Parts: sequence; C-alpha cells; structure tokens
Amino acid sequence: MKKDLLAITDLSTEEIHHLFHLAKELKRKLQNGKLAPLLRGQTLAMVFQKPSTRTRVSFETGMFQLGGHALYCSPSEIGLGQRESVSDVARVLSRYNDGIMARLFGHDLIVALAKFASVPVINGLTDLLHPCQVLGDVFTILEYRECLDDVKVAWIGDGNNVAHSWINMAARLSMKLHLACPKGYDPDQKILEEARQAGLSEIILHRDPIEAARDADVLYTDVWASMGQEKESEKRKKVFKGYQINQKMIDAAKPDVKIMHCLPAHRGEEITDEAIESPHSIVFDQAENRLHIQKAILVMLMKK
Repeated sequence: MKKDLLAITDLSTEEIHHLFHLAKELKRKLQNGKLAPLLRGQTLAMVFQKPSTRTRVSFETGMFQLGGHALYCSPSEIGLGQRESVSDVARVLSRYNDGIMARLFGHDLIVALAKFASVPVINGLTDLLHPCQVLGDVFTILEYRECLDDVKVAWIGDGNNVAHSWINMAARLSMKLHLACPKGYDPDQKILEEARQAGLSEIILHRDPIEAARDADVLYTDVWASMGQEKESEKRKKVFKGYQINQKMIDAAKPDVKIMHCLPAHRGEEITDEAIESPHSIVFDQAENRLHIQKAILVMLMKK
C-alpha cells in the first residue's frame, strides 16, 4: 500500500526518527563516496505551480544521487486543475513514474493529487504546509543537539505554511515552540489546537517577539510576504516592523543560539545581514540538509 507525505502528521514519531537516522546515513555515505543507487531506474515527476530554487534542485539532485531521474513539469506544461483535471494528471503521471512531488498553491490540490495517484505523493510546499522544509530543519538542529526535549524554538513572523509545519512537528516530537506573530497573522487555529491536544510540547503564542526570543536555543524566521502575497508587501512591512531577527533579538536569546531561515531571505526586512552572516547562523546548513532529508523521504516512500 502506497504512503504519501502531505503533512508531518502523516508520519508517526517512530517514522520521523527513522527518517532522521536514514538521512544521517545517506549524508555520511555521500560524503564518503559510498552512496548506493537505491532508486536505480526509478523516476520522480515534479509538478510545479510555484517557482523554486531549493525544492527543485534538492529533489532533482537527490534523485540523481540515488540512481534515479527527476522530471520537471512546469506550470504551463501541466496546468493543474485548469488545462487538465487533477484526477487525470494524477493517474497519468502514476502510469509513467514511481513517485510525484508537487509544489502548489492550494493544499486541496495536493490532497486531490494524492487521492487519485497510485504512487507516493510528496508535498514540496503548499500555501498551508511545508513538511519537507521542517523535517530538514529539525534534522539540522539534531546535528547540534542530541534531542529536542529541552530546545526552545522561537518562530518570529508570519503564521504561515512553515510555521504550520513547525506546529505539526510539535505534535509529534517534544519541544518548546514559541511563536511571535502580529495580531491578525496568527497560525491556523485548528492546526494549533490539534498540536496542543497532542500534549507533547509547550506551544505558546506571543505578540512581543523579544519575549518569544528570550532564552531561545533557535531563532527562526521567514519572509513577511510569501509567493502570492506580493500585493500585501508594503502593508506587511509596516505590520511586521519589529519582527526582525537582529542583534537585539540575538542578545535576548541564549549565548549559543542558532539562527535559521528557510530562504529566500529578504535581507534588511525579516532578518539583518549581520544576523544571517553571524557565527550563530546555520541557514546554509539547513539549506543543504533539504537534500539529505528529502533523499531519506524518497527512499522511505519509493524504494522497492
């Protein structure tokens, strides 16, 4: 029976730990020149509505390193739900490929894609969730810490898709997750409540970003206006003023705080140049680890 990854909550705690172990092994073997072609002869269809640097390159490179092949399907070629119905695209791509990764706007589209596909479907990003990003983020933190139990992660900014996947992670792994969002830009209430009901993590919502950052082990941010929100950009710059990772925020956190950003970064807005280039920054470690965690996901879901 096929398994999809549309949300972190599609995985059990044990499966998440298995992914981290597998990613660590795959990363080590790649560095030692001993990575086996575990997906030799297999193909991954990559369906894009949103442009991407890290998602496309990491999945395509990952498939190549595992002995397989990835096919880029552009928005104009697929026209998902417009040129052709989601159900037809899902069934046709399933006949040609061993897996489908999609980076889309509406989350309902990837749910429909998974419903009609007969091969595993991976959420490369939707407006609601970004599970691969946060799996890679936590894998990166665990390269510096043995476990998450006592780690305080301070999310600073919009309650967006990456924040939602962090909240989903808090429903599977114990941590201290503090989110600082301006009024009107909170995370989805249902996602928040479901994670709190899981009872694993401390999940606190703040208005004051400095309070969220106080004694944090990790400071994390994302752009103030994501793709599809460009018309709100000027308004959001005013609303989010003060929600910037800068030296003042770093000083409020622990002395060995790690700074993270899922990229692309709008330097001078949600994060300063000084912060992203500081010794505290592990931004490019987390970018690299998208490759390793996604290879683990591909192997877990597609290896025959």
